[in-house]
Amino acid sequence: MYRAFYRKYRPSTFTDVVGQDHITTTLENAVKTGKTSHAYLFTGSRGTGKTSCAKILAKAVNCINSHDGNPCNECEICKGIDSGAILDIIEIDAASNNGVDNIRDLREEANFTPANAKFRVYIIDEVHMLSIGAFNALLKTLEEPPAHVIFILATTEVHKLPSTILSRCQRFDFKRIPPEAIAGRLKEVAVKENLQLADDGAMLIARIADGAMRDALSLLDRCSSYEELIDSAAVASSAGLAGREYIFELCDCIIEKDAAKALEVVNKLYNDSCDMERLITELTSHFRNLMVSKAVKNFQDMIICSQGEIEIIRQQSAKTTLATIMSCIDILTASASTMKQGANRRTSAELCIIRLCTPSLDGDLNAILRRLSELECAVASGKITVKAETPAPVKETEFKVEKRPEPKPVESAKEPEKEEVPLPEPPPAPQEEQVAPQNVGTVPFDNWPEVLEKLYAKDKSLIAMLTGSSAFIHQGKYLLIKGSPVLELYLKTGDYSKIIREAVAQITGRTYTLAVYNNKQEQTPKNPLSDLVSKARNLGVKIEEE
Repeated sequence: MYRAFYRKYRPSTFTDVVGQDHITTTLENAVKTGKTSHAYLFTGSRGTGKTSCAKILAKAVNCINSHDGNPCNECEICKGIDSGAILDIIEIDAASNNGVDNIRDLREEANFTPANAKFRVYIIDEVHMLSIGAFNALLKTLEEPPAHVIFILATTEVHKLPSTILSRCQRFDFKRIPPEAIAGRLKEVAVKENLQLADDGAMLIARIADGAMRDALSLLDRCSSYEELIDSAAVASSAGLAGREYIFELCDCIIEKDAAKALEVVNKLYNDSCDMERLITELTSHFRNLMVSKAVKNFQDMIICSQGEIEIIRQQSAKTTLATIMSCIDILTASASTMKQGANRRTSAELCIIRLCTPSLDGDLNAILRRLSELECAVASGKITVKAETPAPVKETEFKVEKRPEPKPVESAKEPEKEEVPLPEPPPAPQEEQVAPQNVGTVPFDNWPEVLEKLYAKDKSLIAMLTGSSAFIHQGKYLLIKGSPVLELYLKTGDYSKIIREAVAQITGRTYTLAVYNNKQEQTPKNPLSDLVSKARNLGVKIEEE
């Protein structure tokens, strides 16, 4: 009967285990010196050798003729363990035997002495699947088992084990096997199986295996019946990596911001029965490869692609920025999480593609950083030229504020009235600083910031209307406020004018007549009693001004 490669070439000694020297050396010395523990915990990802090392340790502690801590694989004990004839080595699948009754039976059997071997060894695979009651039933036996019993627990999810179990075991963490070590082992197997395995094919299998020797041997077994020469092209085709041109085409559309063409590609894939959720997942994986290629100089060992795809990734990453790639990954990740809850996956996928092709639709920080980085690249590459305009020279103008003489008291009603000076339009002032208007009777009100600060404690809505405003003193008695066009209407409502006058009086000690600075006004703002005073003077009434 045909045996799969991962079963046929399973390690039989600690020396055969690849990529776990930190563990195999410790176990060899423990067996050689007779200092084996009563409980071991092997943890790590799939295919890294946990169960294989457990079986090797079970043989090594019972082998009659062990060599430097390794089993001889020739004595009756080693052969009996390999064939399953010796019943003192018990393998338990915790996924299907996870109840309290199963552990209770185990405790009762552990009290019996071994029939053939020196130690009775219990290998409990996927131990994290045990129930809470089963863990509690195992605790006492695991802490103080009989002298002839050894427990070996194996798991891929050590975080699910109770701390009471962890504290009773010697823990060994199995690392992912390096691609170079996997490729070397594959070359040895290929020689034994008379296979033509190219170096690039072996390295691609090793990267696809993602640190798991079992997966690598299974893929080699599949490739052996595909073509005679196992190179990178044969491995890519056998592993299903070929035929991903649509991913690269979509990525080009996203980089070029061609949403129309991208939607055409999505429509074609949908008509070809492509799953939209899988499409988003594959796009996310591709942009992850772009991110790695942008951040790491020698990125070939960190991504799973053929040599031709690596060149395409290198070209696409050169046409975009890292900020763009990270923004696309955020959009794809968010779309993948919301797509499962949406009513129409096609619509969700199309919405995601449009957002990827049109970054101006997003207002979050990542999208803004993406647009800024793309603009910087466009300027650096010469696609966009920026010319600095030289500002026109500004002529220096002297503003002289002359003090206007105080008006003399009116001695007679027949004395002619003095002509009122109209208020000219102030010159335009730059936004950075206020410039005094060219008018001898109008000067800036320097205490206006203090007034605003006092008004802030009284009425915040009034401060909102006065934001960006300024004030001027006209003819020593008018306070002109320059602000928004609706300021005049706003001041006529409520007691806002009174509040401002009181605040000004508290700051300056003087009471001014309040008016709105109008750029189009040509006359001095008048006091409400000015018309009555003029009529009295015309009638010969003597008026004294204070």
